[in-house]
Amino acid sequence: MMYRFLIFILSFSSLTTVGMCQGNWPDYRGPSQDGHSQEKGLPLKWSESKNVVWKTPIHGRAWSSPVVWGNQVWLTTATKDGKSLSAICVDRKNGKILLDRVLFKVEKPRPLGNTVNTYGSPSPVIEEGRVYIHFGSYGTACLDTKTFKEIWQRRDLPCNHFRGPASSPILFEDLIIFHMDGSDHHYIVALNKKTGDNVWKTPRSTDYGDLDKNGKPKRDGDFRKAYNTPILIKADGKLQLISPAAKAVYSYNPRTGKEYWQVRYPGHSTASRTVVGDNLAFVNSGYAKAQLWAVKLDGKGEVTKSHVEWKYTKSVCNRSSPIYLDGYLYFVNDKGIAGCLEAKTGREVWRGRLGGNYSACPVLVDGKIYFFSEEGKTSVVQPGKELKILAENELDDGFMASPAVAGGAFFLRTRSHLYRIEK
Repeated sequence: MMYRFLIFILSFSSLTTVGMCQGNWPDYRGPSQDGHSQEKGLPLKWSESKNVVWKTPIHGRAWSSPVVWGNQVWLTTATKDGKSLSAICVDRKNGKILLDRVLFKVEKPRPLGNTVNTYGSPSPVIEEGRVYIHFGSYGTACLDTKTFKEIWQRRDLPCNHFRGPASSPILFEDLIIFHMDGSDHHYIVALNKKTGDNVWKTPRSTDYGDLDKNGKPKRDGDFRKAYNTPILIKADGKLQLISPAAKAVYSYNPRTGKEYWQVRYPGHSTASRTVVGDNLAFVNSGYAKAQLWAVKLDGKGEVTKSHVEWKYTKSVCNRSSPIYLDGYLYFVNDKGIAGCLEAKTGREVWRGRLGGNYSACPVLVDGKIYFFSEEGKTSVVQPGKELKILAENELDDGFMASPAVAGGAFFLRTRSHLYRIEK
């Protein structure tokens, strides 16, 4: 089991070599897109008066996660009404704001329709010299991280996100790839990183049905949209882009957008990001009642009946994502119930309550898993066959954004501030 997992990591490492440089956190789930950090010696405990290097207020209402490269921390923000969408760059050493720029003005933002999402929920993605800022259909832009000059922007990709955008982009070779899964349009698109031009665009092959004569959906948009972010893997002898949407998860060729396989599920509005291990993809089916499905990676075409290894239906997270480690899956659901599953079989190893509510994704750092609650509590859990809480920490405000880990420090965004937490 462990041997196969190491082979997977070695194969995948070629895709993420740039992001694996020590001290960088280029994607909201880190260099390997799964919440794993290679950092050592980070603090086990902190508070408002302990192990805080700096604390910087961030204006607006937005849940995007910070990304880190070199001496810069990038995140986005938005006004509560969604009419002003901004990029922020913070000095990693001292917390000083280096850039706070409105990138997009929106005359008539679509209403969010709930109190959970924001107009600034998609996270940036970063590499040497470039950062890519994304607000779904409201706009995508590439900035030079040295001069802060805008290289290109796109505002012509249609999608009614229905309750606001939340999918984040990823980088692969010369491409920036992201989802557009709304109530009206359903596709995945790859842009040229240098120019912003379309390289490929693939419509979802699921028939969502229920359209009127004008092509508008009759059913509630909740049943048609999704918030997920794709991941890149190497499996079945090829690169695959694993891409969950409403009603189905797909595998594509990341260079061409060609669909390899799909598995259909009953859920919608899926947000929890996929992780991979033991030759399986662990996919969240989304709202209605979230389920965690283990999907084999060697399919061709529609393989729902043949390639679903197991399903887990108890207390599954809707927004937070799991951690895979040494043949086990660790997660916490929206209401604070944590769990551990045997990855090969889906067998429940333990389940217990952390307390609070959870949207942020956990991270695995130096052999410990950190869970961040909407109330501002961080629970540090020892991986293993029973729930063992090593520490609990409190900050003044709560977490909706996922953490970044870089250079021996946590970069934590609460609803109101960005923190650097370090011994």
